[in-house]
Amino acid sequence: MSDWPDLSGRLEEGGHVLPVRVYYEDTDFTGIVYHGAYVRFFERARSDFLRLMGIHHAEMAAGTHGATLAFAVRSMTLDFQKPARIDDVLEVHTSLAEYKGARIRLDQLIHRGDELLVSAAVTVAVITSEGRPTRLPPMLSEKLLSHAPGESSDN
Repeated sequence: MSDWPDLSGRLEEGGHVLPVRVYYEDTDFTGIVYHGAYVRFFERARSDFLRLMGIHHAEMAAGTHGATLAFAVRSMTLDFQKPARIDDVLEVHTSLAEYKGARIRLDQLIHRGDELLVSAAVTVAVITSEGRPTRLPPMLSEKLLSHAPGESSDN
């Protein structure tokens, strides 16, 4: 058990929220968050969303649940609406949009207070160590489905 229970953000109705502070290293020469930094923020949030559900990258890579598995980003569409700046405290919201077979679609939003700054639509594939798409083991699939939207998920 961590001494920092909130380090991974929190699960809440409809998904996950991860607070992120903007540091100097996240900005470009103008003091605005560099576009690539948002991709890192989204990645951290996806990883922590899974971690809090009990789906751990290290266990998947070690083959703890059967085959050696990993998640690979298949596609990501970003929409930049407003800039973030150094010292801003942001919230990265992640929700499961769809889960079918080896494909997981997630919606991710970055807010500063009530302002939407960036949105992302992300498709992740579950792959074997050989790079072939595969389904999650039933135990992990059940954990993921516990955060699925309504009846639209089909596994």
